[in-house]
Amino acid sequence: MDITGRLTGDAVVRSLSEGKKVVNFSVAVNDSYKAKNGERVTQTEFFDCSYWIATGIAQYLTKGSIVELSGRVSARAWVDGEGNAKAGLNFHTSKITLHGGGATADKNKAAPPAKAKPEAMDVTAAQVSPDGQHDDLPF
Repeated sequence: MDITGRLTGDAVVRSLSEGKKVVNFSVAVNDSYKAKNGERVTQTEFFDCSYWIATGIAQYLTKGSIVELSGRVSARAWVDGEGNAKAGLNFHTSKITLHGGGATADKNKAAPPAKAKPEAMDVTAAQVSPDGQHDDLPF
């Protein structure tokens, strides 16, 4: 499944047992439709996302950035401390494509860029090594 949305906050890298690390972030996805009365209705769904492949991408996942994600969706339900039923959507991300915006883009506007950046940057496991460094080799 593919979704495109805007990050609601900066990504966080969490360390788990056995030395595993995961990048956690949240994305808001807008959808709209025309109601029976002809009025345009917009609704927003929020996804809590996890990315297990490489933590180096976290520095680019900043609040306000637009991202395109591939992966799978799952739902979760729980009861909060006050006894209220709650539900949420998880997105287990396998591929991230960055489309700009966010805090990193604002920082880059202040200083002249060292070299031109493409409008969208596609980051997969083959391009980011486990230590978070980008690999520009084509193989």
